[in-house]
Amino acid sequence: MSSTSSAPPPLIEVEGLKKYFPILRGVFSRHVGDVRAVDGISFQVGRCETLSLVGESGCGKTTAGRTLLRLYEPTAGRAIYRPEEGGGEVDLFALDRREMRRHRRDLQIIFQDPYGSLNPRITVGNAVGEPLAVHGVAKGSELEDRVRELLLKVGLRPDVANRYPHEFSGGQRQRIGIARALALRPKLIVCDEAVSALDVSIQAQVVNLLSDLQEEFGLSYIFIAHDLSVVRYISDRVAVMYLGRIVEQGTTEQIFDDPRHPYTQALLSAIPHPDPRHRAERIYLEGDVPSPIHPPSGCYFHTRCPVAEPRCSERYPASTDLGDGHQVSCLLCGD
Repeated sequence: MSSTSSAPPPLIEVEGLKKYFPILRGVFSRHVGDVRAVDGISFQVGRCETLSLVGESGCGKTTAGRTLLRLYEPTAGRAIYRPEEGGGEVDLFALDRREMRRHRRDLQIIFQDPYGSLNPRITVGNAVGEPLAVHGVAKGSELEDRVRELLLKVGLRPDVANRYPHEFSGGQRQRIGIARALALRPKLIVCDEAVSALDVSIQAQVVNLLSDLQEEFGLSYIFIAHDLSVVRYISDRVAVMYLGRIVEQGTTEQIFDDPRHPYTQALLSAIPHPDPRHRAERIYLEGDVPSPIHPPSGCYFHTRCPVAEPRCSERYPASTDLGDGHQVSCLLCGD
């Protein structure tokens, strides 16, 4: 997945990322298997770009995002990070703890649960200012000024810095989480279901806030979500995951207007349409998602695919480039 000479290299380029969680049994914790949460995915995120990871619950979206940030240690793969445009590059997965700490300022995360992601025992000001203090960026009155500035950036009054998380609504707490993620002026933020726990009207406010902040600070996002309507609004590119693998990826227009993989088509058919006269054919998938402990042979999706052929169970399809970066892993699309 090398970049073309005419296009600038991406900010992050992930190759063959795997994250397996070991299954241990018995008194001696014998290794008897693995949960293949992420099973060899490759993608890239450009500067000031939003890449969305979508798919059913349990497909590995969140695990992929957290493993990229080394909140989980990867089982295999590379994550090439280019801090400066035209500068050097570093493999995040090859760094030791001390070396990784230097890059954590550039790589931040917004968690899904605005209630559980904030410590109820410390004030909002301390929560937002903690990254600045830990990394030695600011202290004293300078730190307080930075905290007030960050709160203003996310639409909160500076005087709320002395209040505690339980005094805020869910939408306000998520704004506090965004302020904390912005504190160190990162280059990449993983938005892990950042709006899924919020009311619809609040979702729109937070999504617009993220878009405004991206434009102002030149941020790149990995946006993990279930709501495909939100994904279409905020994304530049979309990667569709199924059972730990990416089955299709491309620009937002390619995925939503010309989906090629049967799984992508099924996902998009479930999007509600505001016009009651609109009659779209809904694609229903039979059966349950297979276990990531023992995935099916061949294409992982063939057990539920409405157009599967016998050969689909024999080998996993390689990624086929349909042009302009639109990639799909399907034997039928390859034909």
